[in-house]
Amino acid sequence: MKQTWSELLFLHWPVAEAELRRLIPARLEVDTFEGRAWVGLVPFTVSGARVSFLPPLPLASSFHEVNVRTYVRHQGADPGVWFFSLDAAHRLVVKIARQLYKLPYHHARIEMDVSEDGGRHQVAFVSRRVPAERPDVDVRYAPADVPRPAAAGTLEHFLAERYVLYSKSAEGLYRARVHHVPYPLQPATVDHVRETRIASHGITRPDAEPLAHYAARVDVDIWPLEDVD
Repeated sequence: MKQTWSELLFLHWPVAEAELRRLIPARLEVDTFEGRAWVGLVPFTVSGARVSFLPPLPLASSFHEVNVRTYVRHQGADPGVWFFSLDAAHRLVVKIARQLYKLPYHHARIEMDVSEDGGRHQVAFVSRRVPAERPDVDVRYAPADVPRPAAAGTLEHFLAERYVLYSKSAEGLYRARVHHVPYPLQPATVDHVRETRIASHGITRPDAEPLAHYAARVDVDIWPLEDVD
């Protein structure tokens, strides 16, 4: 599949590895940076979603999404992403993604407002998982500084530059390759973040300011699932 991801916010908190270990298949290892495990909350918007050889579907090519994730490896290699949940503002997308990629997608009502205030680019993102009425993600953010790819070996590179996603079903463990140019990362300022989505997975994150990064846009290719040997 091909997609464009825009207005990405990467929020990360260090967490106890043991909290993640019990939620991840035994065949995968929790990936850590300098001995620390991390949990991420990533809101963004998708456009131009399509199967590679087809044009975008008029009613299913654009939608907002937010995911909760951590980082894993398989047999010490193939560093990738493990998703605890993915909420998308499109019922059909949720159904297709669950079937094609075995990922824990959920339908949500999501509002994203992008504005310019005195030359400051701002994004307001609010998500409510259907049928809940109260938001479980409410965040306002803005890019700061200038965009640049994360340097190899840094924490920013460890958190952002992941080119494999893992998933599972009753039949087994899978992975899919993901390709895009390195994220044009910028530090992000976060005016507020209120979320209960991470805790809903039984993960206790610090009551502290997250590490925050922004990326304006990347074009993405996602390959089909393959069995993990």
